[in-house]
Amino acid sequence: MQAYLLAPRFRGNRAKQIASAVLLAAALVLSITARMVPGFAQWYSTHLYPVWVGSLGRLTGYLPFSAAEILLYLLLAAIALRAVRSAADIRKKQAGYKGAGWDLLLLAAALCFLYVVNCGINYQRNSFSESSGIQAEEYTVEELKEVCQWLTCKVEAYSDKVARKEDGGMVLEVPLDENVIAAMRELGEEYPELAGYYPKPKKLVNSWILSVQDLSGVYSPFTIEANYNGDMQDYNIPFTACHELSHLRGFMQEQEANFIAFLACSGSEEDAFAYSGYLMGWIHCMNVLYRADYDVWEEVRSQLPPEAEADLKLNSEFWARYDGRIAEVSNRINDTYLKANGQADGVKSYNRMVDLIVAYYKEGSR
Repeated sequence: MQAYLLAPRFRGNRAKQIASAVLLAAALVLSITARMVPGFAQWYSTHLYPVWVGSLGRLTGYLPFSAAEILLYLLLAAIALRAVRSAADIRKKQAGYKGAGWDLLLLAAALCFLYVVNCGINYQRNSFSESSGIQAEEYTVEELKEVCQWLTCKVEAYSDKVARKEDGGMVLEVPLDENVIAAMRELGEEYPELAGYYPKPKKLVNSWILSVQDLSGVYSPFTIEANYNGDMQDYNIPFTACHELSHLRGFMQEQEANFIAFLACSGSEEDAFAYSGYLMGWIHCMNVLYRADYDVWEEVRSQLPPEAEADLKLNSEFWARYDGRIAEVSNRINDTYLKANGQADGVKSYNRMVDLIVAYYKEGSR
């Protein structure tokens, strides 16, 4: 009788083992193919990946909340419940606890497969700079200074056009969803590789999860969603939303996502979006200028309008509240993740957008 009762569980575990092996093998084969077979990642990113965005991404896009966030909570609850049940099985000397390990393996295999098909392969595709023709070149400190001064003028022009709170910080009064999608679609008319369906970016219910990790946003390959930190200063939000949505077009490299966000926001008809794009571009370019020539940086830095100074001050105060061990560990994990996916400079690659902004400015000045 006991053997008969355990037979269904054994068959269930066997099925989990087979399914896990198939998913992991498929993920491995696709990953190796993307790295080793020329043209495969580009073909996949432009032909198959859009199908997933137009189906799963469209489905989750209808939800008013982040499906990835809710699924995370449900997953944690399920794992906790399974652990309690397994502990009870062990105490009762029942065999049910043996299936817990296979459940976790199957879950890990499924997540691994989803990551590869909705994210991992895209790291090997042609870059946005290659497809758009905007190629980064070497530039002098004087050329970088000129770009920083141009961005300073743009920030000044828009800094008094946006709504502000009593503390001086920008307030995003225009609807985010329709304007960020409009900005990305408009950019897609100029750059066909960015054309396509865009779901609404999702503000996390509990943005603390991102804040303690020093993150302004995150792309979920498991639900094909663009999520952003709703607690940070408002001037960050349009830029971050465009950044995360650029990942849904298959451009995973962070410096390129930043550059795409810069183009989308700065080209928007909404003043708040333009201000967000130019100020974020200014911050990145000034960081590079600071390391290149402090005296020149100080000269340009003094030209920033007081309205923008208020935003920078409030932004620093916000992130300072979350400085700690969790943020440090998260930064190291992110650095390792980027390097594992072909971005040799790790988190430093975020500053590569500066190279593209300089190239874009020089091209427009000719």
